[in-house]
Order: sequence, then C-alpha cells, then structure tokens
Amino acid sequence: MPQATATVADPAGDSSSDRTGPSGAGSDFAPLLRAVKGQGLLERRTGRYALSIAANLVALGGVITAFVLLGDTWRSLFLALPLAVLWTRTAFVAHDAGHSQISGGRKANRLIGLVHGNLLLGMNEAWWNDKHVRHHANPNHVDKDPDVGVGALVWTQKQAAQREGFARWLTRNQARLFFPMLLLEGIALKIYGFQYLRRQPTGERTVSAVLMTAHLALYTTLLLTTLSPGKAVVFALLLHALFGLHLGMAFAPNHKGMEMPDPDGDRWGHLQRQVLTSRNVRGAILTDWFLGGLNYQIEHHLFPSMPRPHLRLAQPLVKAHCRSIGMPYAETGLVESYRQALAHMHEVGEPLR
Repeated sequence: MPQATATVADPAGDSSSDRTGPSGAGSDFAPLLRAVKGQGLLERRTGRYALSIAANLVALGGVITAFVLLGDTWRSLFLALPLAVLWTRTAFVAHDAGHSQISGGRKANRLIGLVHGNLLLGMNEAWWNDKHVRHHANPNHVDKDPDVGVGALVWTQKQAAQREGFARWLTRNQARLFFPMLLLEGIALKIYGFQYLRRQPTGERTVSAVLMTAHLALYTTLLLTTLSPGKAVVFALLLHALFGLHLGMAFAPNHKGMEMPDPDGDRWGHLQRQVLTSRNVRGAILTDWFLGGLNYQIEHHLFPSMPRPHLRLAQPLVKAHCRSIGMPYAETGLVESYRQALAHMHEVGEPLR
C-alpha cells in the first residue's frame, strides 16, 4: 500500500502466483486456494469486526474516563497497562484494515485505518502499509523486505560485518538488548510516521498530518489537564514503553530465525516463499488474544486478506496441504518462538564477539 490506497498483494484471486512450486511441477498453491475458497474462509466478517471495534472503543473510553476521575495521582500510572493493551488492539484493527480484511470497499478500509492508526495512535498508516506490503511480498528477503534490512538490529552476518562503532557494539549484544529496545518502539512508530509525510502526495499528506497532529494535541491536553507535568511525562513514557513492548512481542515470533531466501538463488513460488519464512505459535485462547490472531502467521501470509477470525479455521487445511507435498510447517510454543528468534540474533552477532 504505497499510499494506503491499495491492499497487500493477495494471491487469492490469482493462482498463477505460484506457477511453479518447490518441486517445479505446476502450482502447489492452487489446490489449497480452492479448498479455502470452498469453505468460505475468504469472505468478510464485517459484523464481527464491527462488534470488536465497538467493544475496543468502549473500553478505551472507559479507561480514559477512569483516568480523568482518578485525577492528579501516581495511581493513574496503573492505567498505562490496560491502555497499552487497548492501543495494541487498536493497532491490530489498523493492520487488518490495511489488508482489506474488514470491508470489501477500499474507502471504508482506508477510513478505518486512518481513524485507528493516525487519530487513535498517532501512527501514520500510510507508512506502515508501505513497509508492510513490501514485507508480505518478499518476507525475510534481505534485499526486498524492510523488516530484515539494516537498522538498529541486523539479521545476517554479512550485515553485521559492516557495522562500525556503537552499531557494532549493539550488534554484538542485540539478542540481550532486543526486548529492552522494544520499550522505545512506541515512540519510534510516531517518529517514522511523521518522517514519511514527505513521501506522500499532497492531499494524503494533509489528511495524515492533521489526524496525527490531532492525536498529539488531544493526548497532550488530556495528560496535562489531568496530571502534573512530571506525572504526565512519566505516564506518557510508561504507556509508550508498554505499547511498544506488547506490539513487538506480537510481531517478533513471526519470522525471526526462519528461512531467508538467497537473493542470488532460484525465485520461490508463493507457497514456498510464505510458508518457509513464517512461524506459527501454538496456544489456546489467551495466546490468540495476546498475539492478536497473528500467531497463525503462515495462514496470514498465504491469505493476507483473510479475516483474522478465520485464520485458525484455515490452519488445518494449510497443515494438511503442506504435509501432503512434503513442505515443512513451522509451529512452536510462545516461549520457544522467542528463544528461536533471540538465538538467531545472537548467532548473527557471533563473529563480532
């Protein structure tokens, strides 16, 4: 979604996206696509989303009301945790809108994304969608996926070898610093969003800027009219730290430590490209809730426009199909998923230690 007006490329309408599977003999994805379509799993769940969005907005309103009623007290800091959790639920809605999971209409999805991303979170949904569409198209590809590009962290030993100074020290210790660094992610998301404004067309830039500025103005006004300046700063820092940590913990298990396609190797088909680079996280209702349903990451990558409530229903079909063609299907527990991701980051920094 370079300008938040297009959806992440979804092969559901075009089985030619996997003309040659891993065996090179025709499409391995087409039979799975037919099975998923046959069970209606690509159909929208607009009513379900409407109830979920309404419940989240009511909960946000309840926490904000409690915050105002408590007034200028350090006890207000306890509300940072539920508010951070609800902000993460809000981010999940914006994510789904970017994938056109909520409505069949592009304008409706865009509006939902703008409200939940720009206005409620102060995060530029156009920036997120631009980054996310490139990730979905080529997950874990070092030349094409921005999520494994060189940044504060690096993901290959080749990237690590080029680090200098403080960045070199950071890479040596990136595994142990990963979770502490997530505490800064909530603030970083806002900064990235404002930086992206210059890349947007004038009309979209204005809308994005107005909504993000409105978020900052309303948020700052709420804090400073309820708390003293010192308490307001502490609350804001704590809220953004918890939000960044929760959001990062939801996305970290998905791809880190999984296969990384060789940029100079054969081009993978859609099924191979999405399954081999993704990891599912096992768990019950609590895990599904904590990770926003994105613990079914393989299914999400195969069918990005599939409504999130349908991902768990599609899993048995995907697992059975992968088993039938001999393709590995990675699935692990939540703690083990973090261990594998951190082990990969530790291995990348090994030559620098």
